[in-house]
Amino acid sequence: MSSDDIREAAMKFGIQNAVRFEGKAQMGSVIGKIMGEFPSFRRNPDEVSKIVYEILKEINSWPLDRLRNTLEERWPELLEQKKRKIEEKKGMPPLANVERFKEIRTRFAPNPDGPLHLGSAEPIIFCDEYAKMYEGKFILRFEDTSPDVKAPIPEMYDRILEDLEWLGVKIDEIYVQSERLQIYYDCAVNLMKKGAAYVCTCTQSSFRKRYMSKEACPCRNQSIEENLKKWGHMLDGTFSKGEAVVRIKTDIKHPNPAIRDWPAIRIASGTHPRTGSEYKVWPLYNFSCSIDDHMMEISHIIRGKEHEVNTTRQKYIYKYMGWEYPEIINVGRLGLEVGILSKSKIREGLKEGLYQSWDDPRLGTLTALRRRGIQPETIRELMIEIGPKPINATLSWDKVASINRKNIDKTANRHFFVGNAVTLEVTEIDRTYSPRLPLHPDYPEKGSRDYDIIPNNGDVRFSISGDDAANLSSSSLVRLMGLFNVQILTTSPLLGKIHSVEYQQAREIGAPFIHWLPENEGIEAKVIMPDASSMEGFAGPECAKLRIGEMIQFERVGFVRVDNIAPFVAYFAHR
Repeated sequence: MSSDDIREAAMKFGIQNAVRFEGKAQMGSVIGKIMGEFPSFRRNPDEVSKIVYEILKEINSWPLDRLRNTLEERWPELLEQKKRKIEEKKGMPPLANVERFKEIRTRFAPNPDGPLHLGSAEPIIFCDEYAKMYEGKFILRFEDTSPDVKAPIPEMYDRILEDLEWLGVKIDEIYVQSERLQIYYDCAVNLMKKGAAYVCTCTQSSFRKRYMSKEACPCRNQSIEENLKKWGHMLDGTFSKGEAVVRIKTDIKHPNPAIRDWPAIRIASGTHPRTGSEYKVWPLYNFSCSIDDHMMEISHIIRGKEHEVNTTRQKYIYKYMGWEYPEIINVGRLGLEVGILSKSKIREGLKEGLYQSWDDPRLGTLTALRRRGIQPETIRELMIEIGPKPINATLSWDKVASINRKNIDKTANRHFFVGNAVTLEVTEIDRTYSPRLPLHPDYPEKGSRDYDIIPNNGDVRFSISGDDAANLSSSSLVRLMGLFNVQILTTSPLLGKIHSVEYQQAREIGAPFIHWLPENEGIEAKVIMPDASSMEGFAGPECAKLRIGEMIQFERVGFVRVDNIAPFVAYFAHR
């Protein structure tokens, strides 16, 4: 390795970086790129740093046009590499049969019986992307017509709206099925008059016995007048829950028993959080969904492949009514390697006190991921990368963290957090030290964290993490990051003396680099971990001026989201 080699590398990667950052190359990024491309340079970090500093000082004085021209003339492959990355960026595949529709209209139809989770994000993002891609409409429909089985939770209506806003979804129209019951009633009467539906008063066991034998029940052939009379008794309370149900006529000999004369409307006994006890007759999923998808002019339905049976059921409604069925895109079920997604399991855990709230860090709800600092653009990028395919997938947390890290690294300032603090007393300090630690290694313009280390009779007391303290031994050397090197004298109590100032001496012997705070200068802080445990200690005093929701990196700990200021609480996202 020669000085000329270092200069060539510094010029190449410095100009590339300067073009990327509108004329100002970032020293930390350039050195990192050089060390990654040429590992042999790592043996002389001082020389590399010195040369890079000189080169960047020169090229940062160049106009942007000169930088771009030089890069294009000398290292065009770097421009090609950037071009290839842009071309390789994944997007959504085109929709099929768009010419069938005057407008592309997609819909997301949650049951507000629990919060949205990462699996919910899959159809949300797909529907939103396609609506935007084709300048169409995104429809939100609350499917809340099951007060007995999947009772809606009042707070979830607003929570779902908040989650969609956070994801960057543009909602064009909102519907609530519990406000549309008369529409479903009218359609039921219409179908009965067409002879396509009937009111069945058979017991569940007797009907099941018949339909499993591919035999029609006696109610199937009753007159239109008899059906309408029984329908009136469903509405006026003559029939109670389980005594009558409206069924859609299908093929009674269909090879799949689930298709045979499926139930469309039933009587419920529970009260509804929005309508109270006003209604007792409620549509089932396939009935209300069929009617709404037609009336809302949905062009493309994106849903789990487990709905294939429902598609077959719903097409009977469309056939009887003379409607044209939307295009269907079946997608696989999405799982998360860590974090609970099941709404029923979450509700059970909350009831038992296992989880504290819907945003407990152990959950895979969008509110929990949001509180941990996962960014909406991360979730969107993940979904687009998976794509609308009928294949089940499980996301690893490493994948989520990798994309999120890329999205937050540039804006997350660096700070110190000392967990389970232990006192390290350092002696033989002969002067005041004033370290200026950068808030971000790649963006010096962001400023610094400034300390004045003033010895008292040559002594200064520091707080270091308990984990770091446990790994120290007598006579070992440790580097206090950005400050100086300390030789450990004793471990109980933890005592050391200043050894040297230059970080190269610590690096050459492989000494650990640890973070620190002057004793009594930090603010009390707590970090909530993914398993809901907490790590307590002290954060840098400048953290008292951070904003709730801000993403930062506690050096050597990981990225966290600021959740509260006084007292200071942060949620751990990932390393």
